[in-house]
Amino acid sequence: MDVQALEQRLQELEQQTLLLEPTTQDRLPVQQAVEQYAQTFLEELPQLPVFVVTPDKGAGLLESPIQETGMPVQEALSLLQMHVDTPGINPASGGHMGYIPGGGLYYSGLGDYLAAVTNRYAGIFYSSPGAVRMENMLIRWMAQEIGFPADTAGNLTSGGSIASLIALVTARDAQNITCRIIPDSVIYCTSHTHHCLDKALRIAGLGECQLRHVPMDAQYRMDPLALAQVIQQDKTAGLKPWLLIASAGTTDVGAVDPLSELAAIAQQNQLWYHVDAAYGGFFALCSVGKEKLKGIEQADSVVMDPHKGLFIPYGSGAVLIKNQKQLAESHHYQASYMQDTLSVTGEASPADLSPELSKHFRGLRIWLPLKLHGVATFRSALEEKLLLAQYTYQKLSTLPGFEVPVVPDLSVVIFRYVPKDGVDANAFNQKLIHAVQLDGRVFLSSTLLEGKFMIRFAILSFRTHKATLDLALEILQEKAQALEAAWA
Repeated sequence: MDVQALEQRLQELEQQTLLLEPTTQDRLPVQQAVEQYAQTFLEELPQLPVFVVTPDKGAGLLESPIQETGMPVQEALSLLQMHVDTPGINPASGGHMGYIPGGGLYYSGLGDYLAAVTNRYAGIFYSSPGAVRMENMLIRWMAQEIGFPADTAGNLTSGGSIASLIALVTARDAQNITCRIIPDSVIYCTSHTHHCLDKALRIAGLGECQLRHVPMDAQYRMDPLALAQVIQQDKTAGLKPWLLIASAGTTDVGAVDPLSELAAIAQQNQLWYHVDAAYGGFFALCSVGKEKLKGIEQADSVVMDPHKGLFIPYGSGAVLIKNQKQLAESHHYQASYMQDTLSVTGEASPADLSPELSKHFRGLRIWLPLKLHGVATFRSALEEKLLLAQYTYQKLSTLPGFEVPVVPDLSVVIFRYVPKDGVDANAFNQKLIHAVQLDGRVFLSSTLLEGKFMIRFAILSFRTHKATLDLALEILQEKAQALEAAWA
């Protein structure tokens, strides 16, 4: 193709490409349609069911394949509403108490919108110093709230899974756990440790380490005495204890391990001390929660999820590492094409502290609601969730037929209904949770606890309030009574 032909073809392609840059006149109707969709969703949210089973489970979306030509925005939004935002669990609802919910703060959505439109690259300080300063400022603020030192390093991640991977890779390298000694290296946790840590260990090449599930007390917290004993046994056997994983809010029952006592054992035995506070960490913002998390400040690494305790939309995790040098040594790499980035310094670049080079500018979705609401609002919301759990526990304890075996440490309440003699309790509670879910007004989930089928309240949405819990308790009584009558 000669130059003249190239110029002609480039001109044609440019005209087509310019369609990707809509004019103000083209942008406004689309922007208004999207905002109207969001406003309608928020206005209708209190009346929307929390769980919907549709016949096609969203498969109707596939009947509109990606095509060569575009469609009007209203048609696209109709597909979104019908096939994406209707079926399944509605995690934006205050009635969603089945799993630890992602929040969905409106101002976070606006932060994401601005991050996408401005498209700042928050991976390297040279590229966008303001974006990197924002993310690192948020890391330092989180560190301050849990009692970590001012020079703590960390990273905003997609969630607790990647945050845990970063922490465990750093721990592995800091403890010099090489492939030759992995089979004799020992990790300590409980059977209630979140499974994302098992996944992270495998991905980090640590799947062949010895894994000890330390016994728990009656409230499903790690037993420090049992931990000390098993560590001593492993040392006597010539093994290398190196990592202790504690939980600040387990998934099943919301238990907080005795963090201070475990810290002392970790220090005495020179273990890396990691605290999984993905669920519970932000309760440190309120005085009640801070007391429950006492000892977290002694950890070497902590994971905490803004998309849980700060009510930020899904895709917002954080890892905090006390020793910035150790974090950087495990994750920093340099390539010749990035040599220009070395000329400007001032803040640690997130790309040097995590596996990610390309990354979303996550800081804006956290920073904007904190700046607009102020931290005091979050402190109140978190205290409310802790007290709602206490309220729910006390109310359930007085209802005939309900058994509540664990006093909540945080905001998870676990229970079951014990039917009359001769009725299998596990089968009954399976039917009970199914009936509650199909009802659609609230959503609860289940788990197994020592072979018993249990139902869970996971109370953490900023839209969940006392009236929500009262409704849920009313539904539970109604469904339990109906099931008992049908079973007779």
